[in-house]
Amino acid sequence: MLQEVFDAYSFVFEKELLEEISEVGILKDFEANEKIIEIGDSVSSMPLLLSGAIKILREDQDGDELLLYFLERGDTCAMTLSCCLGNTKSEIRAVAEMPTKLIMIPIEKMEEWTSKYKSWRNYVFESYHSRLSEMLDTIDTIAFLNMDERLLKYLRDKAKINQNELVQITHQEIAYDLHTSRVVISRLLKKLELKGTIALNRNSIKVIDL
Repeated sequence: MLQEVFDAYSFVFEKELLEEISEVGILKDFEANEKIIEIGDSVSSMPLLLSGAIKILREDQDGDELLLYFLERGDTCAMTLSCCLGNTKSEIRAVAEMPTKLIMIPIEKMEEWTSKYKSWRNYVFESYHSRLSEMLDTIDTIAFLNMDERLLKYLRDKAKINQNELVQITHQEIAYDLHTSRVVISRLLKKLELKGTIALNRNSIKVIDL
């Protein structure tokens, strides 16, 4: 396990902290589309992402979802951090975007390492800053971009996260993430195809204009 932690976080943490993470952390594997954290869950440990990717979602009163941001290798979720440190329930849903491996850190170690390791303290603050920037970007996207522009940005983000120009997804799944209807998504996808920015296939979309 130490080697996996080292590969993902050696550019962030010193050797002593990497060894502690390997000693106290619990490895967990998730399949694509498997829920990692649900809204309302009590959170007693913080995930560090070793491989794969996670999408973070919010839910409205009607149960419809909105994609906030993606997490990749080397990331953690600032909202989960807040829940751990504030002893509150989760306000987000975390879903594996692809097969994903995490190492879960007990909450008591998070507090201990904040005073013990400067690199950990910097990592926590930087995580808050990065996730806030991504959430502001999401707000800007909703407020200032047309739905077709939002859709293209979403597809580009998915392609980059998966490192594959072919995005395996249905029109309904996109509609859930973008908080709109399948009919709207299907119409806009056809519009983007006519522009030559994407190519539509059965249950997949090729992003031509990355």
